[in-house]
Amino acid sequence: MKVLKEKSREYNGKEYYRYRINIPEEIINEAQIKEGDELDATAKKGEIHLKKK
Repeated sequence: MKVLKEKSREYNGKEYYRYRINIPEEIINEAQIKEGDELDATAKKGEIHLKKK
């Protein structure tokens, strides 16, 4: 998996970005996460944890 950076918008000369990660379907199914589910994210150095709300 790779982190993808895409430009979201530009406002008052400042650029804003959003980041995306494509997660394989097998991992989504194993975690029992469905499209539209809300997730909480926590981060530590070198790690991001996603948890279903």
